[in-house]
Amino acid sequence: MAVDLGRRAGELTLRWFRDPALEIELKGDGSPVTAADRAAETFIREELALRCPGDAVVGEELDDTVGTTGRTWFIDPIDGTYAFTKGVPLYCSLLAMSDENGPAIGVITVPALAEQISAGRGLGAHHNGSPCRVSDTDSLTGACVTTSAYTWWPNEAVGKLHRQGPMMQAWGDGYGFLMVASGRADAMIDFGLNPWDTAPMHAIITEAGGMFTGTNGEPTPVGGNVVASNGRVHGALIDVFAT
Repeated sequence: MAVDLGRRAGELTLRWFRDPALEIELKGDGSPVTAADRAAETFIREELALRCPGDAVVGEELDDTVGTTGRTWFIDPIDGTYAFTKGVPLYCSLLAMSDENGPAIGVITVPALAEQISAGRGLGAHHNGSPCRVSDTDSLTGACVTTSAYTWWPNEAVGKLHRQGPMMQAWGDGYGFLMVASGRADAMIDFGLNPWDTAPMHAIITEAGGMFTGTNGEPTPVGGNVVASNGRVHGALIDVFAT
């Protein structure tokens, strides 16, 4: 169900993608929002109300729905709205579910590239329907490390990482995490995230064989500053942020 909802919500956003008439509003925190964001989140909420009545829902654009089942769904209809408004095809639709045992389901859909990665607890991770795994890179030297923007990094951390010799890329937002889980990047680091940004990542990264923690090494972060990696370079990345 979650895979289907993620795919359909992502496809819905394509109606507005690269539309010259797209209207962009600014929310109170200065971040952009569009009709595509609201339409995709509304679609998922309506489907969840039919298929999973009683489940709680937390989303970026609309008010929370209180639940009674112990399950909570997290929705980010467009992760990377700024990229979306600029016509960059790396924006994602994120969907996740957690229950009393923690993160259970994660789905990242990249509609403009027809890519999707999904994971369920104990079921592994799948990229476009085929099993996927993280890379086996075991050193930061030559590793591919990506982020949404180095603007938010502590200056000293940028320098410490650069001196270890990785390829420092900026394939950001949910797409960077998809790259890690599918073995095409070795680590993704991001700052200042919300719960709906991080909710899918624990299941996806860990089911693909990697690690997902805060930059301080704490497990299962709910928003904040995070590191996702293949596990082999994780300790070295945590050291980058140690003070």
